[in-house]
Amino acid sequence: MKKILLSFFLTCAVFQGIAQSYTPTIENLKAREQFQDNKFGMFIHWGLSSVLGAGEWVMNNRNINKYNYKRLLNVFNPIHFDAAKWVSAAKSAGMKYIVFITRHHDGFSNWDTKFSDWKITNTSYGKDVLKMLADECKKQGMKLGLYYSTLDWFRDDYPYETGRTGKGTGRTAKSNYAEYLQFMKNQLTELLTHYGEVMSIWFDGHWDQTNVEGSADMSSRIDWKYDEIYSLIHKLQPQCIIGNNHHLTPFPGEDFQMFEKDLPGQNNTGLSYQSVSSLPLETCETMNNSWGYNITDTYYKSTKQCIQYLVNAAGHNGNFLLNIGPMADGMVQPEFTDTLKAIGQWMAKNGETIYGTRGNYISPQPWGVVTTKAKSVYVHLLNPNGQEYIFLPKVKDKIVSATLFTNNKLLKFKQQPEGVFIFLEQTQMDDVDTIIKLQMQ
Repeated sequence: MKKILLSFFLTCAVFQGIAQSYTPTIENLKAREQFQDNKFGMFIHWGLSSVLGAGEWVMNNRNINKYNYKRLLNVFNPIHFDAAKWVSAAKSAGMKYIVFITRHHDGFSNWDTKFSDWKITNTSYGKDVLKMLADECKKQGMKLGLYYSTLDWFRDDYPYETGRTGKGTGRTAKSNYAEYLQFMKNQLTELLTHYGEVMSIWFDGHWDQTNVEGSADMSSRIDWKYDEIYSLIHKLQPQCIIGNNHHLTPFPGEDFQMFEKDLPGQNNTGLSYQSVSSLPLETCETMNNSWGYNITDTYYKSTKQCIQYLVNAAGHNGNFLLNIGPMADGMVQPEFTDTLKAIGQWMAKNGETIYGTRGNYISPQPWGVVTTKAKSVYVHLLNPNGQEYIFLPKVKDKIVSATLFTNNKLLKFKQQPEGVFIFLEQTQMDDVDTIIKLQMQ
């Protein structure tokens, strides 16, 4: 079995090496596989911007001058931050990893970086929250990924002249990307050497140097030197997987592909024009309409909506990264924690149909999606619409049995060359997800 697994990883390495112009290590390929198995993670948008309670884009949206924005250092004091509670909230939902904002577009660092004074340890709070979070993730067996913005609205050396955001923050000095690149390398080296094993680096901000999504020309106005950045990460932690939220087809050196507020292959937000790659996939979404804490945003998604998004992501062969935006004091809103707990209760019963599965066994159907694992196929009826049967097209594997996942009740089915009919007479439908388990020969 080990020889077969090694052969598979080497084959994947050769294929990805051709496709991406770099050859991932065996450790990296194993990490990709584990990432896909984990399926469900927590995104945490939080930092200095949380003080204003208007989302993480407040500096840009209100054109706040960097010198005025810096005054927030005196009032950001998250006295109720509790890493154990954050990680426990993720675990209560059945999540297997956390992706934490180390530095967002306002350039503020949520750790004790030695390369900038614009950091959380220079606030009244004075503590390294990333260190506490990393230690707690290790204690509770939670994987930790790190979000890092390549865009900066605060620093003068970032090429803001050619960027399309952050125009009102008061910068006049000439930028210097070589200097900024070295700064990013220094910070990434800190993150990958002082905080234990890092599951992933989640980049964001590339789009600041391109035309708007969907334009004919999506080339970058600067050379980001990703080859240097990515090779540094893979050298420091070979298993660490890299993703970049550039809204484009993956670049050489990237290990997973992300989709922002869209399922892979869909484009309802106007951000996802990219094709779906063969890399591991992930979609991220908010629990209300905001990433960072927004005091006026009360449009909370229901437990049903969140669970169905998770199931749909798995059916599209992707992970689901569900975001919370804690308050400035470090507390997580009960509207978030209550929903997370309810999702966890569903996952405790139905996690077998999500964890470790793969999607795209058949294409998504009007009634729902399908996930698979080994010889089991899980049919998720998300929109049954009173149908007496459902049809699964192009299923060639021989089916031994069809049962309701909740109680093992046998269901009638008919397998034909064009696909499979599963009959639903007298089947009690679940309001969230009626799951049918097909056992294959």
